[in-house]
Amino acid sequence: MNNIFKNIIDAADKDIKQLAVLIDPDKMRVETVSSFITKVNQSIATHIFVGGSEVDEGVTETLVAEIKRHTALPVILFPGDVIQITDKADGILFLSLISGRNPDYLIGKQVEAVSKLVKTKLEIIPTGYVLIENGKETAVQRVSETKPLKRNDLQTIKDTAKAGELLGMKLIYLEAGSGATHPIDLYIISEVKRQLNIPLIVGGGIRTKIELDSAYNAGADLVVIGTAFENDVTFFDKLKKQQIFNS
Repeated sequence: MNNIFKNIIDAADKDIKQLAVLIDPDKMRVETVSSFITKVNQSIATHIFVGGSEVDEGVTETLVAEIKRHTALPVILFPGDVIQITDKADGILFLSLISGRNPDYLIGKQVEAVSKLVKTKLEIIPTGYVLIENGKETAVQRVSETKPLKRNDLQTIKDTAKAGELLGMKLIYLEAGSGATHPIDLYIISEVKRQLNIPLIVGGGIRTKIELDSAYNAGADLVVIGTAFENDVTFFDKLKKQQIFNS
């Protein structure tokens, strides 16, 4: 499956909004995958992201293999570390934490990953990762030892995202962090989108259908939801394909 990025681009060009369900290998048990993915398949989800900030070696590969047994959706790695790379997935967001200044997460981990990546058939999608404060310390902040951008510093957020595009990133990912107390402000999404000529991903803190639609309307091309589904699997009921199409 080597057309993941093309499909994201094509959807963005046609203003077709996409949704990724984020699965954290540290929180999802293999024996619950079948029932969870059944709900994903019945929803409007277009992608499955797999990854977390703190995951033991080997866990991601086992989980991805099980997920692939139950869905035809593209499974994309969203890795917090090199040990989460597995050829069982379809693609990988090759992340650079451009909002931080820790060289390990700007380029160090990426260099470390190359020897693994060149041996895989993964579709590699360079992605500028921009962490924005949300009211509490996130796992990304703790593990990467970087500070998020202040949400009231709009100019720096816009310039950082645009710098990622100019550096050659194919996607920009605005992230409030797992379990964020609130989503990224809509005016931030809107203003960043106006700066970019590449697709914009938005994640963190989105827990309702209204918040999802608001992120789309503000300019997000692809929204990522994780914690909301972990805490309330019935959230999928609000995002069923037929229900959305008939609304």
